[in-house]
Amino acid sequence: MRLVDTHCHINNEKFNDDIEIVIERIKEKLEFCVNIGYDLKSSEESLELSQKYEFIYATIGVHPTDIGIYSDDLEKKLKEMAKNRKVVAIGEIGLDYYWMTEEKEKQKSIFRRQMEIAKDLNLPVVIHSRDAMEDTLEILKEYPEVGGIVHCYPGSIESAKEIMDRYYFGIGGTLTFKNAKKMVKVVEELPLEKIVIETDSPYLTPEPFRGKRNEPVYVEYVAKKIAEIKNVDFEKVVEITTNNAKKIYRIGEK
Repeated sequence: MRLVDTHCHINNEKFNDDIEIVIERIKEKLEFCVNIGYDLKSSEESLELSQKYEFIYATIGVHPTDIGIYSDDLEKKLKEMAKNRKVVAIGEIGLDYYWMTEEKEKQKSIFRRQMEIAKDLNLPVVIHSRDAMEDTLEILKEYPEVGGIVHCYPGSIESAKEIMDRYYFGIGGTLTFKNAKKMVKVVEELPLEKIVIETDSPYLTPEPFRGKRNEPVYVEYVAKKIAEIKNVDFEKVVEITTNNAKKIYRIGEK
């Protein structure tokens, strides 16, 4: 069994010069990756990648800092794209009170509309939450039928426990940073059966490559750090987190 990257953006312009090489490395080293949409254009690009490569899956959705573009017509397009067999989730959706490009109430409204899409189409969600965990949890609890992944999990173990029955928690390169004491503590306490590994490529590059472009195969360094923190075999981390990703994204069922 091989690792997977549950959250990447390889359609980003930082991959323009060598995208085929990056994709070849994914094919060689990973079981699959999930390319994440965050607005209409990136969702379309993500879907296109998934159609071209069997080992790349897509999500479609509008990120909270991009909801200025949201409309009934856009929502209709999202729903149509979401019916494709390679679309495994609605996301990246949620709340971002750090950048605050739109008021909180508008963010909540668009978040709920996209949660409704996931509910209606029986798809999981990929959640973005920054400086907004309390409101994020409140909205997630309004949709007990929906599960998913809280991307780049920013919360406490106490917050995680509130939704652990339906959600997995994305752990990425920031875990390897020297100042990651809070995240290390969360990983210590989170059951391995509730962790999925991600890169958020090209962002949040793990040590020893920090400061350079991130890419999906660097999930290896996150997995090694999780194994070290939890004092378990690397192979066990690979097996459990890959199975977690397959389960929540329902890969292998379609």
